[in-house]
Amino acid sequence: MIQKSNVMLDPHQLRALKELDRLRNDVLSSPQYNATNEETKAPASRTFFIRDGEDSDSTYKNASIMDKLLQNTLFRTTTTRIRDGGTMVNKIFGNTTTKISSNPRMIKGVYLHGGVGCGKTFCMNLFYNHLPITASKQQVHFHKFMLDVHKQMHEAKMIHGIKGDVLPTVMDRTIQKGRIICFDEFQVTDVADALILRRLFTGLLDRGAVLVMTSNRPPKDLYLNGLQRDLFLPFIDLLENKCAVVSMWESEMDYRLVQGVNKARGVYFVGKESKREMEEVFQSLTKGSITSETFVKAVQGRSVHIPCSSLEYQVARFSFNDLCRKARGASDYLAIGENFHTVFVEDVPVLTMNDVNLVRRFIIFVDAMYECHVKLIVHAETPPDGIFQVDLKNQHCDEAFAFDRTRSRLEEMGSDAYLKRRWIGHVDGVHDNCDTNNTNVQDVVFDDRDIQR
Repeated sequence: MIQKSNVMLDPHQLRALKELDRLRNDVLSSPQYNATNEETKAPASRTFFIRDGEDSDSTYKNASIMDKLLQNTLFRTTTTRIRDGGTMVNKIFGNTTTKISSNPRMIKGVYLHGGVGCGKTFCMNLFYNHLPITASKQQVHFHKFMLDVHKQMHEAKMIHGIKGDVLPTVMDRTIQKGRIICFDEFQVTDVADALILRRLFTGLLDRGAVLVMTSNRPPKDLYLNGLQRDLFLPFIDLLENKCAVVSMWESEMDYRLVQGVNKARGVYFVGKESKREMEEVFQSLTKGSITSETFVKAVQGRSVHIPCSSLEYQVARFSFNDLCRKARGASDYLAIGENFHTVFVEDVPVLTMNDVNLVRRFIIFVDAMYECHVKLIVHAETPPDGIFQVDLKNQHCDEAFAFDRTRSRLEEMGSDAYLKRRWIGHVDGVHDNCDTNNTNVQDVVFDDRDIQR
């Protein structure tokens, strides 16, 4: 299989997949996480990998998603290639099989942490997609999850008239959506979130939740230097007790940068002279249609102002000041991403720690566009790696860590692979009309000196 497929290995991702493989076996052996129809259940003992002694051709029909991935695609690469017939896990961990937990209450989740672009979400997606479609599961970006939690708490009090503590109601509704909960980009920067997380997650775990998380921070560094952090510390102990913590920090690869090598012309513009080029792209994508201001609805009925948009082609345009100098939050940015498949942002300046609130909003904005697969077209003063400039004193602050992800995502969002993704919007009858094969989408990033980046 390995020889035939020219598969290469990333040992850091395999270490994470081994732990996720253990978790998959654990949850599939527990009835509370499985479908009741025996014909739809995947074998509980099956792992991601073909074991030593199995014939890869004879097992292909019944192979797992991971098996087929390894047989048909180029696995995320480092410099090490496997050239004989052994399994990838055995090459690193020896010839062992995963022991299945007999007590579902004792199932440990998985917490993956590491640098940007090292493959944390890639590994979690493999785990999630490999579970049966009828499994009790859900996958959500952590920002979006917490927005929904606060929305449900508000509705429970104001609409349903629940008196007193509404958090148990939120826990019950969350569990109904899926007991296996995969959180992408887990981070804590908001004091309101920090103060309820311990109770919220304790309640979810008591109701049988199993957690899988990806983060740029190890648990011990979550909410570092945050207000009233002493009240947050028990939550860290809870995470470390209920999840197997896997570090991927030794990985030096940023796969988003690898994907971003083939950058698209007309996606990221640098310098004043490139504004004309950006304007040409805007006119091309809106095809000369009428543009005007409009409003879209965010959660709890909040109206989000869009200063310039083509409703016909679902393209929006903002200045950086429109997006980040006004009182906007994650729900506003998600509403933008869910209503417009292409978003232009112009005049992004160089930011420092003196602009920390602007930095936070820009991070949340880029995250929201990325999650919705929006085509983001940016005009900035500098390339992505120069937008947020941090001195040595602040290099370990939460914003510096989070902006590493933002920079990496901006690079990836200019790649051919990203631009070919289908927009995740909610407007009925609207399709992504941005032509990624147009002459505006080729291989260059513009700046005043005509340097390709």
